[in-house]
Amino acid sequence: MGEEQHVPTDEEIVASTGISDIYAAAKRLEGIVRKSPLVYSDYFSELSGNATYLKLENLQTTGAFKLRGAYNRISMLTEEERARGVITASAGNHAQGVAYSAQKLGVKAVICMPATTPILKVEATRALGATVVLHGNGFDDAYAHSLELQKEHGYVYIHPFNDRNVIVGQGTIALEVIDALKDVDAILVPIGGGGLAAGVAAFVKQVRPSIKVIGVQTNDSCCMKQSVEAGKVVSLKDVGLFSDGTAVKVVGEETFRLCRDLLDDIITVDTDAICGAIKDIFDDTRSITEPAGALALAGLKTYAARNRIQNQTLIAVTSGANMNFHRLRHVSERSELGEGNEGIFAVSIPERPGSFLKFINTLGNRSITEFNYRYGDNQKAHIFVGLQTAGSQDLAVISRQLTEAGLPNVDLTDDEISKIHIRYMVGGRTTKVAHERLISFEFPERPGALARFLNHMQGGWNITLFHYRNHGADYGRILVGIDVPSTDDEAFENFLESLGYSYQDETQNAAYRLFLA
Repeated sequence: MGEEQHVPTDEEIVASTGISDIYAAAKRLEGIVRKSPLVYSDYFSELSGNATYLKLENLQTTGAFKLRGAYNRISMLTEEERARGVITASAGNHAQGVAYSAQKLGVKAVICMPATTPILKVEATRALGATVVLHGNGFDDAYAHSLELQKEHGYVYIHPFNDRNVIVGQGTIALEVIDALKDVDAILVPIGGGGLAAGVAAFVKQVRPSIKVIGVQTNDSCCMKQSVEAGKVVSLKDVGLFSDGTAVKVVGEETFRLCRDLLDDIITVDTDAICGAIKDIFDDTRSITEPAGALALAGLKTYAARNRIQNQTLIAVTSGANMNFHRLRHVSERSELGEGNEGIFAVSIPERPGSFLKFINTLGNRSITEFNYRYGDNQKAHIFVGLQTAGSQDLAVISRQLTEAGLPNVDLTDDEISKIHIRYMVGGRTTKVAHERLISFEFPERPGALARFLNHMQGGWNITLFHYRNHGADYGRILVGIDVPSTDDEAFENFLESLGYSYQDETQNAAYRLFLA
């Protein structure tokens, strides 16, 4: 009873995302979707030297742009298809977009979510009238189950991005931008699966081809960028999960073809840049975005600075507001780094009276934002210090001043392990462990994750270090030290692979060697 999935040609895709289709979608969305505000940003305009606007889709009904594509797709179902009902897999904005659309159109909706989905997201989806099926420990499990249910019950599948009519719905954002503002030089959009970027580019390049459409991804989840560069769809083994709304391992064939042919560029940014953009959006508009929602603005800042752009009109689409409140703590900690206002250093000083004073005097009038120290031995002290900076270019100046003062130092500003774990563990050195391996993991935030880790471990290995801190995300960041004899290296590698968790060997990390090893 499952649908046969037609794979369209390039000509069919372009035709289906034509101007008339997007205008027709806009008519369907009237009274359902808000024409989100296009707000001039005094702050970013002055900062970048460009007229900067924010398209606030984070203020959209259901809190994200996903409603546009979902409603357009479901509204175009035949009566027979409506009677069958719809299904999808999602734990985020697409789930609520489908649920809301189905409720408005009187269509049964089934949403498969991982069993680990935070109850807030589950209840929000149920409140919109959808039947929620919890299955598996991650999205892949939920997605596979949704396909089984589709075949079993004959539901119509509503894909979050790899669907012509979903792409068309997302393209209505570009129509609203062009209608509101005639002189535009570039529109920056976040990319996960590529539906938003494909829809915006499909409209813009037919109406105003001189406008650049720039996609933005995180540097650890840049599947579309890698696919475009390779000339074919590539699948990532692992993706970074901070910007969970764009953490996609493989993009759609349809979105790939449109992005490959129509986007002017795809740029990447890191977690700190996103955190800085979230803070900036709040300061400027008093609204909160999720990490994926701030991705375009982080990219805009990078795009303008990298290309030395001045006196242009730039648009950033803030795509969603699905932010867990507890994640704001992490955002706050990282935002100053993202704005280039803070640097983190490991500094070695002689363990003798007067060394602290010399260190402080070397810094001059710089504000200290963080200072961690614990006595280790009689020879040398290692300090973990955060310093207020005058932009990222100031980091090299600080390092040179410390070096000239005879104070060896390491710039840790871009070191993830330092920022997530080691800053909370300074002083934990030991001489009792002979063969410590340091591994960073991303564990799913679910009961039993640690037990699974321990049950897979070989009996003779001892955990010598462990640090975890909840950041309000679906995945936790864990740092683990394990005493592994060199004779067990192969077995240890097999153990790491068998877990199925994303991991990184950090044994040679500079901050670890200075403060914990």
